[in-house]
Amino acid sequence: MAAIANFLKTMWNKEPVLTVSVGLGIAAVFLPLVSPYTKLTTMMNQSMPYVYPVPVRDDGNMPDTPAHPCDPQGQKFDWHKKL
Repeated sequence: MAAIANFLKTMWNKEPVLTVSVGLGIAAVFLPLVSPYTKLTTMMNQSMPYVYPVPVRDDGNMPDTPAHPCDPQGQKFDWHKKL
């Protein structure tokens, strides 16, 4: 233990910026493992679906809905202007 303390004291005296950056890097690796938010984040990520529903395409019975978002002929936005 005395060797580690002596090493840290020597490093702090010679290169304080390098010592702080190494300390912050070590903290950045280990702090998320003990953080209480890690469990909550994991639970939220597991509850989100990987597959989302696909929007309905025009089958000919929906005159106000374009067949495709990039379809220039199917863009009838009169319903949008009335909102």
